[in-house]
Amino acid sequence: MSRRCQLTGKQNNVANNVSHSKRRTKRLQKANIISKRMFIPSQNRWVRVRLSTAALRSIEKVGLEEYLKKVGAVL
Repeated sequence: MSRRCQLTGKQNNVANNVSHSKRRTKRLQKANIISKRMFIPSQNRWVRVRLSTAALRSIEKVGLEEYLKKVGAVL
């Protein structure tokens, strides 16, 4: 399973390690993805989603259904 947020689409990023002598080597910046079980009151059911912690913070602020409307996602 890929390391990608199902709501925002955030995923890994390729970056460079830069040493003191300015040599550059490739490295991965991994997305902070967690698996979470969330309740949808309108459908009266639980869903399991893989989402970024940034998306989780936004959901806690505005609520799951409002956030899904804003993003345009359907669960």
